[in-house]
Amino acid sequence: MTFLTAGAPLARALSERDYTTPTPVQTAVLGSETEGRDLLVSAQTGSGKTVAFGLAIASTILEGRERLGQPGAPVALIVAPTRELALQVERELQWLYRYAEAKIVACVGGMDARLERRKMSEGAHIIVGTPGRLRDHIERGGLVPHKLRAVVLDEADEMLDLGFREDLEFILDATPPERRTLLFSATMPKGIVALAKRYQRDALRIDVAGTERGHADIEYRAVRVAPNEIEHATINLLRYFESQTAIVFCNTREAVRHLHATLVERGFGAVLLSGELSQHERNHSMQALRDGRASVCVATDVAARGIDLPNLGLVIHADLPHDTEALQHRSGRTGRAGRKGVSALLVPGSRARRAERLLGEAGVHARWSGPPDAEEIRRLDQQRMLQDPLLTETPSEEDLALGRLLVAERTPEEIGAVLARLWRARLPAIEEVSDPGETRSMRPRRDEGRPHEREPREPGKARPAKSLGGPAVWFRLDIGRKKNADPKWLLPMLCRKGNVTRDDIGAIRIFDHDTRVEIAEAAAGDFAANMRRPGGDNIRVERLEGPQDAGNARPPKGARPKARDERPERRDAGAGHGPKRKGQKPKSGKIPA
Repeated sequence: MTFLTAGAPLARALSERDYTTPTPVQTAVLGSETEGRDLLVSAQTGSGKTVAFGLAIASTILEGRERLGQPGAPVALIVAPTRELALQVERELQWLYRYAEAKIVACVGGMDARLERRKMSEGAHIIVGTPGRLRDHIERGGLVPHKLRAVVLDEADEMLDLGFREDLEFILDATPPERRTLLFSATMPKGIVALAKRYQRDALRIDVAGTERGHADIEYRAVRVAPNEIEHATINLLRYFESQTAIVFCNTREAVRHLHATLVERGFGAVLLSGELSQHERNHSMQALRDGRASVCVATDVAARGIDLPNLGLVIHADLPHDTEALQHRSGRTGRAGRKGVSALLVPGSRARRAERLLGEAGVHARWSGPPDAEEIRRLDQQRMLQDPLLTETPSEEDLALGRLLVAERTPEEIGAVLARLWRARLPAIEEVSDPGETRSMRPRRDEGRPHEREPREPGKARPAKSLGGPAVWFRLDIGRKKNADPKWLLPMLCRKGNVTRDDIGAIRIFDHDTRVEIAEAAAGDFAANMRRPGGDNIRVERLEGPQDAGNARPPKGARPKARDERPERRDAGAGHGPKRKGQKPKSGKIPA
């Protein structure tokens, strides 16, 4: 199949970008049975979804014409979970609809809302935005949805995870009932199915996610490292693979800042992405990666959500992901659109079993090894130097004249040595690292994968947990057994939103109306700040003073919900916040260890 069915203006744009064969998801949405229908599409990130839904809505908004004509009220609306993803979608649609002369406006949190309203008042064909910002524009009258013919929800499962259900329902309720609704999601949990049932009409279900959970174009590496050599191993992996663009994931903002400073000091062109950066700073970092001024991005999971970096061939997990979903999301930044990529996990001996469990649950096979050593990298450097354009390109007459002068004054060996020294001077230094070798914890146990028996616990009884081995701080969460609080979903949520590891969390004590959580003192400050940031599960957190007794703990007197004017603003859509999902119950499963 080719892209000829996409229509002349879009086919021309695709041809200029060297798109010749559609990906599976693009083939699926171009089928004759999809014409004019609502679509419920399950497809993984990196599968060409943006071009797919751009093609899918073309016949609806073009209506047989080759150009969209004078812009007015928008005819298509694309909703994405994050600023970065929305801006990426805007860029993709700009070139795809170039010859259809579409005017596309992005509306995302963190940007100038007045400028967005001014652009929309001048007319637009396609609006791309995040849920909170789009709702704000509809409520204020800046976005008029009455002429919309197509609405696309991109990464719909992620939008529900971030708490945007209420915003999405508001947006869809405001659009014409006869519109086409295309829902794209990597997974199909009950929330997505319910949303589709309510807002789609006789939707055609398309599943192109495949049976493999790991991405076929990603090579997974598990790299054994000594705990004190993680940064050195990161440097050597970057030097060994020498990817045009690479991303390194850390679990905390502090780790991002520290590793970024280390890489810059070593001579790498590196930028960082974390939640504390302003939108202007994030845009500056992304632009440096796109135009080649930087080649390495150091980021947290939240900051890197939804970004698509050019020619990204290497993902390094300097800190192990909190869960399988995070592993797949991180790794999915590479191996996109048919390009190959490498996902390397740095695994200290104490975390080897956790790494094995993550890889097993993700359904991917990793090659275990030690970090690349200095000698391996030097051999690669020799090969790369011989293939450098400085040596392979035809020299100019001026260069040849200088070459003859040098040969007359110095021996060929001396000239070669100087050239090698100059070439090596532009490379970051290699680190001496060791391979800790296979430890007992890296060998699978006979009972691996067996579910653990779970005994019922009495009110206030702590989740079985190891000692934190140091000072700890207790926090109170305003959610208890009456609201389905359970360690099997609380623990991953605390790790994800609090930006801590499971090793930082001690006992979890669940009562009828609240929950007490023990956090290592070293991580308590960042945990409190991260938990109070808007987004995801809006659970109120407060620090408790003094030791907590499991049998006598009670909610503090005078505790009350935040007043409306004390709550964080909902409008910054890109920050990933939204209303708490009502009626949500945790999925069944074993209690995390």
